[in-house]
Amino acid sequence: MLATTIGASPNKYARAGGIAYLIIIAAGLLGEMFVRNSLVVPGDAAATAQRITAAPQLWRAGIAGDLLMHVLDVMVMLILYTLLKPVSRKIASMALLFNLVQTAVLALNKLNLIVPLLVLSNSAYLGAMEPVQRQALAYVFIQAHSYGFGIGLIFFGFTCLVEGYLIMRSSYLPRLLGGMMQAAGVCYIVNSFLLILAPEAANSLFPFIMLPPFLGESAFAAWLVIRGVDVHQWQAAKRARRAKQRAETAAYSAV
Repeated sequence: MLATTIGASPNKYARAGGIAYLIIIAAGLLGEMFVRNSLVVPGDAAATAQRITAAPQLWRAGIAGDLLMHVLDVMVMLILYTLLKPVSRKIASMALLFNLVQTAVLALNKLNLIVPLLVLSNSAYLGAMEPVQRQALAYVFIQAHSYGFGIGLIFFGFTCLVEGYLIMRSSYLPRLLGGMMQAAGVCYIVNSFLLILAPEAANSLFPFIMLPPFLGESAFAAWLVIRGVDVHQWQAAKRARRAKQRAETAAYSAV
């Protein structure tokens, strides 16, 4: 149904996807830089617990913003799949699957941010634990969230690599955007594996290694909003794909 409607007006949906993509980028920055970075004190479980306890609604707002981001992910991935599948349906499906795994991992990872609210509460069942134990446990889950985030971004890195390839192969989006998306994918993958294999190296590269992803994704999203796709080229690619499918079906039937 979406593909049929997009066929009539692809840029209407390209712009909707671009706007949602920009909201995702903004929500991600707000959640990480202005919520968690303001409340989490690196290496200090007690100070972190004190800040979260003093501003629980801010912590909850960060979680809610992340979940909104993941809801919008679903809309964006469907629109990008439909826009890019004229290049190759199979490869566009691969990008979609990588993106689905990423979103599922990151959405489930939010539980690691909910646990600190539970263990730092005044619930009676927590009386068996000393305050310092509860603070340490809350901090462990916050650290686990960082690793879960990195794991999810491995799959998103491959999403960017595949989408970048499709953009470069298309005739209706700039090749430069495809190259920027592939550079973003490489940075995500390298940063995430370094986080697991060599955390100190990952810390030394952060946040510089995140600059190409920010620039690449922001440029791609802004292009979808401002320019969209070349409609005539997109429709021509769509007709060519359908003709190829009919030829393959006819050849298969003849056998």
